[in-house]
Amino acid sequence: MNERHRPHEQTTGTAEAAPSADAERASEAVGATALPLVHRTVRPEWIDYNGHMSEAFYVLVFGYATDAMMIEAGLHAGYRESTGCSLYTVESHLRYLRDVAEGSHLAVRTRLLGADIKKARFCHELYVVGAPDAEPEPDAAPAATSELLALHVDQQAGRTAPFPDSVRERLTALVEPAPAWAGRSIAEVPAAR
Repeated sequence: MNERHRPHEQTTGTAEAAPSADAERASEAVGATALPLVHRTVRPEWIDYNGHMSEAFYVLVFGYATDAMMIEAGLHAGYRESTGCSLYTVESHLRYLRDVAEGSHLAVRTRLLGADIKKARFCHELYVVGAPDAEPEPDAAPAATSELLALHVDQQAGRTAPFPDSVRERLTALVEPAPAWAGRSIAEVPAAR
C-alpha cells in the first residue's frame, strides 16, 4: 500500500511520524503539475447501519487527501511548526454518489481549482478501484466528491495571512480546470403546500 500519503495513520491505525526533512524538501520542489492519488481501504468500523461506508468516513478520507495536497504544496508539518501558519477549511460541499462497501479500495484524486494571496479552492474525487494502489479507469465515475475553500491562517494572530511566495507559486502551478460538477450548490427545497 502507498504509505507516502498517510499523515494521520499507519495501516495499523496508530499515529505516524511526520515526513522526513528530505521528503518535505522534495515536496516543495516546483515541477510536478498534478497531485498524486491518495489510497485507502474501507475498514469494517467505517460501515454504518445501512451496510455501506458512513458519511463521516468520506470526510476522513477526503481529509487525508487534503493533508497530502498540503504536503505537496509545501504546507507540511515543518512549515506549520516554523511559521505558525496552516490551511483552514472554511467551506465544503460533499456529494455522495454511490454506496461504498467494506473492503473497497479507494483512490482520491485532488485538483487545485484556484489560489490567490490567502485562499485556495480545491476538490477531491473518490473512486472505488480494483486494488490498493490502482488508478481509476479513465472513464470511471466517482463514488463521491468534495469541493473546498480554505484560508491560510496565522494561528498566533488568529487571522488570515498571505501565503509565502513559494507556496502560492506551487499552488498556482498545480491549478487545473474545474470539473463540470464543481461550483454547484445544494438545491432549495420548496415549502410543502
